[in-house]
Amino acid sequence: MAIPSGTGTEVLKRTTIHAQSNTATAFRWDGTMATTGTSTYTVTANHIITVINVIFNEQANASEEINLYMNDGSNNIQILQSQALPAYGAFVWNDRLVLTAGDKLIFNAGSSANIDAICNYIDQDFT
Repeated sequence: MAIPSGTGTEVLKRTTIHAQSNTATAFRWDGTMATTGTSTYTVTANHIITVINVIFNEQANASEEINLYMNDGSNNIQILQSQALPAYGAFVWNDRLVLTAGDKLIFNAGSSANIDAICNYIDQDFT
């Protein structure tokens, strides 16, 4: 990514994944909901994404384990590994994470599940 020129926008946004199971799904950064099972969505060129938090909610009355990781184009970097999520419960990952062009933020469950996730983030757009 080039060094920002001083022009651009910085907007607070959210993205979601609905009814996630054990197939990896990447969050989308274009304002639309991710298609469950699609792990190819990346941060586009000339954007910096600052993840503020991710909220996970279990929808099927079954205890689950969740995984959240970043892919930098070559490597999966684990953020949450087998994090417990109680039946009908919620878990909030409340740490900051910066993603740049080509990065993916990917979520899956340890077994067949029904989990919703909301990611709140800041999109710095220098296109």
